Amino acid sequence: MKKVILYIHGKGGSYLEAERYKKNCLGFDIIGIDYNVYLPWIVQNQIKTVYDKAHERYDYVYVIANSIGAYFTMHTLQNCDIERALFISPILDMERLILDMMSWANVTEKELYEKKEISTDFGETLSWKYLCYVRENPISWNVPTEILYAGNDNLTSRQTVDRFVNNHNSNLTVMENGEHWFHTEEQLAFLDNWMKKAVFKKNEDGVKDTD
Repeated sequence: MKKVILYIHGKGGSYLEAERYKKNCLGFDIIGIDYNVYLPWIVQNQIKTVYDKAHERYDYVYVIANSIGAYFTMHTLQNCDIERALFISPILDMERLILDMMSWANVTEKELYEKKEISTDFGETLSWKYLCYVRENPISWNVPTEILYAGNDNLTSRQTVDRFVNNHNSNLTVMENGEHWFHTEEQLAFLDNWMKKAVFKKNEDGVKDTD
């Protein structure tokens, strides 16, 4: 059985990051999806094109997604045939994140509606179009999902993660002293160990995923 992992990177990341995960996922081909525009209505086309080709060539398609890549994954592939998803520091509730960023910038919905786009001191541009798109395109995610969350994540709250886990077919692993960006030697070692276990985790019926 041929198995592939699609890797969807986070903002500022690269599809080449998929290379470092190969050692954790022996027996899988890994394809990093290259994109550099962080708008769901654009990224979805790039992700879906790669998925469609992979679905034709492989018996099983898995996904590893980082940060906003998790949101793009759920948005694009929610109705596709995905065996399992592994999310690293995922953005699980995009509307909540946008509203949080508006609060950090002291921007009201009325102001954003009137100005359409507002730049912030923390480097993000708030967009009324983006907020409306997220609200108009709700996500229904039913893929078995393993989540790696950092206790010091500054973008997704623990409450948001716990709510997602309680409402979806997902398991949560927390690195309490981790950060949203897993980058230190200790954090990367934790991530690698988690990934090796998560990608080969047994199904609920006790039968290991296809070899």
